[in-house]
Amino acid sequence: MTLRIGMIGPGGMGRAHIERIHTVISGGRVTGVSDVNADNAAAVAEQIGGTAYASSADLINAADIDAVMICSYGPAHEVDVIAAVEAGKYVFCEKPLAPTADACVRIMEAEQKAGKRLVTVGFMRRFDASYQEMKQILDSGEIGEALMVHNAHRNPTVPESYTWDMAINDTAIHEIDTMRWLLGEEFVSARVDKPKKTSNRFPHLQDPLVLILTTESGVRVDDEVFVNCQYGYDIQCELVAEQGIVRLGDQELVVRADKLGRHNRLTMDHNQRFGQAFVTEVQEWITAAAADRHTGSSSWDGYAAAVVCDAGVKALTEDGEVPISMIDRPALYA
Repeated sequence: MTLRIGMIGPGGMGRAHIERIHTVISGGRVTGVSDVNADNAAAVAEQIGGTAYASSADLINAADIDAVMICSYGPAHEVDVIAAVEAGKYVFCEKPLAPTADACVRIMEAEQKAGKRLVTVGFMRRFDASYQEMKQILDSGEIGEALMVHNAHRNPTVPESYTWDMAINDTAIHEIDTMRWLLGEEFVSARVDKPKKTSNRFPHLQDPLVLILTTESGVRVDDEVFVNCQYGYDIQCELVAEQGIVRLGDQELVVRADKLGRHNRLTMDHNQRFGQAFVTEVQEWITAAAADRHTGSSSWDGYAAAVVCDAGVKALTEDGEVPISMIDRPALYA
């Protein structure tokens, strides 16, 4: 059986997913699309030999659509995710699940009413081989308990449309989710340190910044967010534990030696750095949806990330620590 997927918002990320699904992933095919830009929907539908639906609601409720992928603008996610849940269809939603914690709660309420987990949030780093090995080492107990984690999330540049709060809720959200998953506990406070600003930023940005989070057990997590570093897409993570450390490798395929010394090529965007993780993530979702089961991160994970992002954005405008408070985890997500 081929899972017939309807995609809402086939822009840059959506088209990258379509390419993966149709070339290197098995078991699924994008057979329908919808977009606020009708011309884009028509163009993509023609390329894939599928149907361009007049609206996301039409796509979600179509009898020949088995599951839904949402790659649209974040504020539009809530309505479509809830509609997919109410239609009883598995839905893969790119982050953020929704831009506010309240919206994520409404999504969880819809899922609880449906009585099953249908929503997977696109946090692809959970599927990266390096992060997975780091988690395996920590979970084994071989290096004791985690004490600190140092992260860096660097982009060569961002467009002027990148707003001041996106450093937290569009960029740091990846480390927020990955650290929750890695450490297996929630965050209780957030702080933002503001170092000297780079001259390569737009005036409305604090760039770089350092988001500092504390977990329930006291693990300190810091995340350097530097979105105009110029030189490449550089993702770093070092876990400091009681009896050792684990650090992500540099992802080099080859090391070159020349008159400039020994060096390796750096990736320039998330599709290069996490290409295989995207493939693994979407393959697992397609396989699970076809078998009528949930996989990957849940609506609870989307909610938890939104709560921490809210605190991080608040900390960006205030001095000192901002407490993080979450609702009790519903039984469906235990």
